[in-house]
Amino acid sequence: MKEIITKYPHLLHGGDYNPEQWIDCPQVLEEDIRLMKEAHVNCVSLGIFSWAKLEPEEGEFHFGWLRRIIDRLFENGIYTILATPTGAMPHWMTAKYEEVRQMGPDGVRNLPGRRHNFCYTSPVMRKKMKKINHELSRHLGNHPGVILWHISNEYGGNGSDASCHCPHCQQAFREWLKEKYKTLDNLNHAWWTTFWSHTYTDWSQIHSPVPNGENGLHGLNLDWKRFVSHQIQDFCKEEIHAVLKYSVLPVTINMMEFFKPLDYFKFAPQLDIISWDSYPEWHSKKDEVDIAVRAAACHTLMRSLKKAPFLLMESTPSIVNWKPVNTQKRPGLHELSSLQAVACGSNSVQYFQWRKSRGSSEKFHGAVVDHRNGSNTRVFREVSALGQRMEQISDAVYPTCNRPEAAIVFDWENWWALEDIQGPRRDMAYLDTVLAHFRPFWEMGIDVDFVDEDSDLSGYRLVTAPLNYLYKKGYAAKVKAYVEAGGCYVSTYFSGVVDETDLCILDRHPLEEVLGICTEEMDAANEYHPNSIYFGGKSYQTGCLREVSHVVPGSGTEVLASYEADYYAGLPALTCKRYGNGKAYYLACETEADFLRAFYAQLAGENNVDGAFTGKLPYGVTASRREGERNLWFLQNFNASEVEAELPDTYTRVADGARVEGKVVLKPYECLILAEKQADGL
Repeated sequence: MKEIITKYPHLLHGGDYNPEQWIDCPQVLEEDIRLMKEAHVNCVSLGIFSWAKLEPEEGEFHFGWLRRIIDRLFENGIYTILATPTGAMPHWMTAKYEEVRQMGPDGVRNLPGRRHNFCYTSPVMRKKMKKINHELSRHLGNHPGVILWHISNEYGGNGSDASCHCPHCQQAFREWLKEKYKTLDNLNHAWWTTFWSHTYTDWSQIHSPVPNGENGLHGLNLDWKRFVSHQIQDFCKEEIHAVLKYSVLPVTINMMEFFKPLDYFKFAPQLDIISWDSYPEWHSKKDEVDIAVRAAACHTLMRSLKKAPFLLMESTPSIVNWKPVNTQKRPGLHELSSLQAVACGSNSVQYFQWRKSRGSSEKFHGAVVDHRNGSNTRVFREVSALGQRMEQISDAVYPTCNRPEAAIVFDWENWWALEDIQGPRRDMAYLDTVLAHFRPFWEMGIDVDFVDEDSDLSGYRLVTAPLNYLYKKGYAAKVKAYVEAGGCYVSTYFSGVVDETDLCILDRHPLEEVLGICTEEMDAANEYHPNSIYFGGKSYQTGCLREVSHVVPGSGTEVLASYEADYYAGLPALTCKRYGNGKAYYLACETEADFLRAFYAQLAGENNVDGAFTGKLPYGVTASRREGERNLWFLQNFNASEVEAELPDTYTRVADGARVEGKVVLKPYECLILAEKQADGL
């Protein structure tokens, strides 16, 4: 993997900068540089929406203004992440070339405007993209102040499905299907088109799923989602290839947490570093814990994609402008939420945006510099304080990264398939379920990785796979080998139900030999049919989804918990089977959070993945560990009040080198960074 450390081996602090909005005010640039230095900013992102300034007319390129800004920033110790401008097209292009604009599922071409409004398949769009990227690379790709390529902006961020349904995309979809299935017979079998007599007899009959056409073939729906993700990924590859024509800088794209339309595991190999845009809804609940858990899961996903440090490319220093209610971050939360990203593996804290726009839709979106008052604002002071702290901890933090020994299976194709089914429940809530299984680890201060079904499992002591409905080819064999070699694997209800084409798997569960269970039927019970399971001397309430299953006779499977009510009272709800050198567990139902806490605490201890702080963390406090020559712990308090935490060992406080041991009081929204004791002492 290429590294940016050859130019600037430190934590980055800065954000999106849009100086093209202030070209006619040169004094603003000089004032911005002064304020950036005051705020300890060492890096900005430039050019994200600059196409109309870089190419104001077709084939007429203006790069001088951008070079002058990069020069001035670099002269003042501020580096640039340089973006390609394809996130928003200039009007001269959308007016002249209609095909570059996306077409909706209703067959209506979008009008010019907005962002992310381009067709990823359009030959014209790809040609124009390559030209602007080549020129950008040729003029600025080797500038000493530029450290990273930022490819486009939030790919697919135009709506819920990120797709274009134009004729170019329809033909590309058919070609993609031909490559995948080879023959219509294979496709018809995979999509089970004999249902409702929808057998295809010619490739030209295939159309993307749309409301006024075919949308009930789950295989079609799943393959369309795969195609859309693939097509955007292919466009990204071409963008990367274009900027590397004259430059050897590393590349990234700014991702968007668990963004359903794009399989980020597929994007990761073509990127040198992962980055993403984080906008948690702080203060939207009675306390910050639910939001903190989800934010941590998002950071964890980004680190997991390459098992390496990532970049927090965007966050808000104060508010956003697109929620129903846009609440300011309360004092202290900005620093904590930013350091949460660092705790989970980020080597940067960057903002959208540096200076507020004077007009248009984001003029009231949060920024470091407001419309008035310059540096004399609470937000600016908090940003500046964080920037100073980032400088203080950079040398200790930068060379480290989290190295978990537990993993949670999160697979995009499983997500797409699971939430398209009709039954047993309309909302199968895959992501919510994954987060529910993530939370106990967060509460115990145990880092995990997210992996998909294509990932290598061999490096983990514990792997859990909630709601793993779709099994890709080879996945069952991979799990079998993992458990046989000594791994601990947790499967849940409604797993191994369909193959990778979304056809139901007949006969038995693909992991029956490993799990030692035989699944019979799935119940989705309402509030009038409560149930519970008995585990570890205590009863726990079940949720809606409850699977009826049986132990395979003679398998040696142990029943650890049973249902306590209804017609399946006494049947297994949690089982364990030794297989080879490892163990496999099967959880047959949704459960309350307290059960998952107890269950994963037990497994963490048995498999030696419990962290040093496990059992010593009060509510709302978690710990993350970044490993290196000197391991670091980030102790994070998401409570709006002081809490006391017990330290399991003696540590050195990174901020000032002070020795810390015993009990420590964490201030509201405080993040305490501690270095582990070294073999020769502190």
